[in-house]
Amino acid sequence: MIETKARFWNKVARKYAADPIADIAGYETTLARVQALLSPTQRVLELGCGTGTTALRLAAGTARYLGTDVSAEMIAIAREKLAAQPVGPLRFAVADAEARPPEGAAYDTVLAFNVLHLVTDLDRALGAMLPLLKPGGLLISKTPCLAEMNPIVPRLLVPVMRAIGKAPHVLSFDAAHLRSTFERHGLVVDAFERHGSGRKDIRIFIVARKAV
Repeated sequence: MIETKARFWNKVARKYAADPIADIAGYETTLARVQALLSPTQRVLELGCGTGTTALRLAAGTARYLGTDVSAEMIAIAREKLAAQPVGPLRFAVADAEARPPEGAAYDTVLAFNVLHLVTDLDRALGAMLPLLKPGGLLISKTPCLAEMNPIVPRLLVPVMRAIGKAPHVLSFDAAHLRSTFERHGLVVDAFERHGSGRKDIRIFIVARKAV
């Protein structure tokens, strides 16, 4: 499954990098919220960083920022951006969000933007993320909840798009399921918000704290 995910995102990476952000106002709201939660003393890990756009915006306010993605092509583009716009604390590496961390890995904050619906199994992914966090550390995510869309999209359109290689594997869940999964793993949800500027926003922004 890791190889399949990487192959899809490697293929679309350059097009993905060229596409504009769909809801720039909502994106800026999210960035402002996250920036307020970070500090110059924190070690931060971003999972599923894509081509590094968000990392480049956030890393300057941290002590160390590692952006990771399963796609080597995405990381190559992120490194190109970093070379053109150096940010001292930032570096990028290829890694899978669902992989267990090496012994001793611990971050003050783990970021997972637009990635939790792309994992193979949500419970397994969160189980892999928790050891990455220090006690009391924050897991901050923004996740599309496809089950809140028109049912035709997750049940018909997405499978058809996957069959012709135009869409990745995705999970379909709603906001209540997403929150309950966080809480089932012992995370304390500090914030549960929607930042979209349109009439309806299916993307849930969560700030969750690991128990001390």
